[in-house]
Amino acid sequence: MGKIGSIFHSFYENNILVYINMYKEVPGRLIPLLIDLFLVGCLIYMFVRMVKGTRTWQLVKGIAVLIISTWLSELLGLNILHYILSAIMNWGVILIIIIFQPEIRRALEQIGTNKITKFFGMEKDIATRTKEDIYKVVIAATELAKTKTGALIVMERDIKIKDIIATGVELNCDVSPQILVNIFVPNTPLHDGAVVISENKLAAAACMLPLASDTDIAKELGTRHRAAIGISKESDAIAVVVSEETGKISVAKDGVLIADVREDVLKKILISNIVTKRFSEKDNKVNKQFSKIKNIFAKKEEK
Repeated sequence: MGKIGSIFHSFYENNILVYINMYKEVPGRLIPLLIDLFLVGCLIYMFVRMVKGTRTWQLVKGIAVLIISTWLSELLGLNILHYILSAIMNWGVILIIIIFQPEIRRALEQIGTNKITKFFGMEKDIATRTKEDIYKVVIAATELAKTKTGALIVMERDIKIKDIIATGVELNCDVSPQILVNIFVPNTPLHDGAVVISENKLAAAACMLPLASDTDIAKELGTRHRAAIGISKESDAIAVVVSEETGKISVAKDGVLIADVREDVLKKILISNIVTKRFSEKDNKVNKQFSKIKNIFAKKEEK
């Protein structure tokens, strides 16, 4: 144990302490270090994003174990084991190129075609993705209305409704009109209840919603409409309802039900309330914050 402690102490003094003293003496070197760390962090993030969820991810974990084992074998003085592992590590670069050939090729292709945002996983901004999800919901609602298939789709906004999502069956998949239509087919396991869309994903199906009181809704409307009004009163979510009796589409927002809306009107209501107002407010807040920072620096310069 004493030997291991002395190795760590020596490593601290010869590496970490030297760097700390260097940056104390020359603070200007701290900026390139921060940039360096940021770029390395980006590369690691991109690599993990590419391989996570694939068969390559298991290989990455195996390589990490190999690297740690090699380092520990040297630290503990296991010379034979260290020699074998080091011999394997010497061929590591070639092995990595062979193993990760598809991922490396895809990354280079994306860089070569200037798809840097896609490489980072940010191909589309949130507003664009949300608008596309709205189009898909409108398509699904229109198809369900044609066949008079009852449906209830809740679109989460700023107030999170994880407690509602927890009452249903987790899906966590991309929004798709085909999936939405299939979920509400009568006598299927998930048709009873609401589908919740959260963070541009179909979060869950067969969710239980709070019901509005009888005084909030006309008697001729059913449980789905009461549930839609209920969730829109308890949160800022917007609910789309398709009546299985009439095939009419309704929208509930802020505790108010807008009944019998056409396809184009449904699209306008959803885009206006979920995209336009929501993201314009956020942009205004960001602009105000930048203005405050700019004014603070301007005042300092005047002084």
